[in-house]
Amino acid sequence: MPEAVAITTAPAASLAQNLFRVAGLGAVVTGAASGLGLATARVLARNGARVTLADVDEAGLHRATAALAAEGCTVRGAVLDVADRAAVDAVIDEAAAWDTGLHIAFANAGISAGPGFTVPEGRLDAVDDAGWQRVLDVNLTGVLHTVRAAARAMTTGYGRIVVISSLAGIRADPLVGYAYTATKAGVVALVRNASLELAPRGILVNAIAPGAFVTNIGAANPRRREVVEEFARAAALNRLADPAELEGLALFLASPASSYVTGAVMAIDGGATTGRNPV
Repeated sequence: MPEAVAITTAPAASLAQNLFRVAGLGAVVTGAASGLGLATARVLARNGARVTLADVDEAGLHRATAALAAEGCTVRGAVLDVADRAAVDAVIDEAAAWDTGLHIAFANAGISAGPGFTVPEGRLDAVDDAGWQRVLDVNLTGVLHTVRAAARAMTTGYGRIVVISSLAGIRADPLVGYAYTATKAGVVALVRNASLELAPRGILVNAIAPGAFVTNIGAANPRRREVVEEFARAAALNRLADPAELEGLALFLASPASSYVTGAVMAIDGGATTGRNPV
């Protein structure tokens, strides 16, 4: 008879902890003062990562960083306009020089320039050139600045870059403005190309395409209540998501659990891609 082989099985809890372990890793999250950026920074920090929160909103950034520090998290803040390449380079370089280096970067910062074409001010002939350019500078060029700087700084053999796109970047959405839609589609192409270039260096590049979340984007829209109701109806779950509901996916993409995932665009949309129409 063949000799018996002893098999040792690790407890399921410890397997999960190792798969999703980010403790001791260095991370940067842009647009981290609120919304999806704050949720991302929070889940990384609460699981032991060293997180640099970056945002143009100095007051909001201070509140977010102070709250996480009060929990015992290892965090610091950096006031940053991602449209400024030199400023992005400086923040990334500082993060890479902090302790064991930079391992994770989330390019989350984004803005909107107005509603979609369901209202007159969102139609093609009403697109404001200055507003359009500012959205491109932040949502697309700012992502390029962040991805490029992060890739340069990731020299440890472990790299995770995640870009926040949008459901409006992977399908038509009449509730969302032209500039926002165009930039969120653009970053998807950027992610796919960067994933090919950076794969030989062990840097994984992916995108998250959120559906309707409760965030500050669109807060000034005079039709906000109506728009929220329309977005809720568009989802199979018939509601908007809380930013905390992004945390699981963000942690997955930042952790060793995603070791064979790159160039992916992952929708988190409450079933909106099932075909329900927001109009």
